[in-house]
Amino acid sequence: MRLRTPLALLGAALLVLVGPPLLATGDGSDTGTQIPGLRFMVPNTPGGGYDITARTMARNAEDAGLTHNIEVFNLPGAGGTVGLTRLVGEHGNGKLALSMGLGVVGAVHTNKSPSTLADTTPIARLTEEPDIVVVGKDSPYRTIGDLLTAWKKNPAAVPVGGGSSPGGPDHLAPMLMAQAAGIAPKAVNYVPFDGGGELLASVLGNKVGFGVSGLGEYRDQIEAGELRLLAVTGPKRVPGTDAPTLREAGLDTEFTNWRGIVAPPGLSDAERTKLIGLITELHASKEWKESLEKNGWDDAFLAGEPFGDFLDEQDRRVGTVLKELGL
Repeated sequence: MRLRTPLALLGAALLVLVGPPLLATGDGSDTGTQIPGLRFMVPNTPGGGYDITARTMARNAEDAGLTHNIEVFNLPGAGGTVGLTRLVGEHGNGKLALSMGLGVVGAVHTNKSPSTLADTTPIARLTEEPDIVVVGKDSPYRTIGDLLTAWKKNPAAVPVGGGSSPGGPDHLAPMLMAQAAGIAPKAVNYVPFDGGGELLASVLGNKVGFGVSGLGEYRDQIEAGELRLLAVTGPKRVPGTDAPTLREAGLDTEFTNWRGIVAPPGLSDAERTKLIGLITELHASKEWKESLEKNGWDDAFLAGEPFGDFLDEQDRRVGTVLKELGL
């Protein structure tokens, strides 16, 4: 079973441009991208993937002159569904957007959230990236083979930490790994954290056997030698790293995560168009392209209604995978 498959199929659209043609004024005035008082909500703790994405977007948009003084704030809880509920309650607020992704899709299922992504206004999918398998520098596991040997022998004795609640990407990835390794998913000792930033201390302190998170969140610690990168979950190796894919390690599975932006319900057509236009021009900026490369993110841009269709498909797919895994 490959969770990546629908992502790849739906990502084949590559690029959906919404709004007027790009104008190279640099100040955002002619293109209508200025949204005074714009706020990005991050539904987990600082340092995680949603947080890094939102702060990168805000900085790049300001550096590109598209808009100014974007506020980024954190509202963690329940795998992102606390933030989602807040967003849905801000009916008609065209100056608020939520940084989110596959983790929020899963949390809606596992937390039985009264608010769902169907209640939001889809703005855009931005990035796709593999998860990574990491351990602290003092871990006894030197290779992915060492880890798999210990994990198969006694799954309960090798806890895996993830920066998402059950049903999110950092939970689904090790469950698919376990299934491919012949380990019953229900036997996996999964320890959830509210974002990759919160998980980091436990991985560094060897309080979990290994951690699963996004490469962009831990690249600095890997390069500094504080974390040891054992494997990547995507279909190919990540340039600049020496870690094998799961398939190279003998596991017949692969997995990628994605992130995007949604807004409250009840926006006017003008407000929705302006938000989509801002993100579309951000996507086209050199600042954003540089950030994609720096963070190891794959461009997965999909805006407006096609992104809404993608969200519907992902909701159905996550529900199916959770049932198939017996979770």
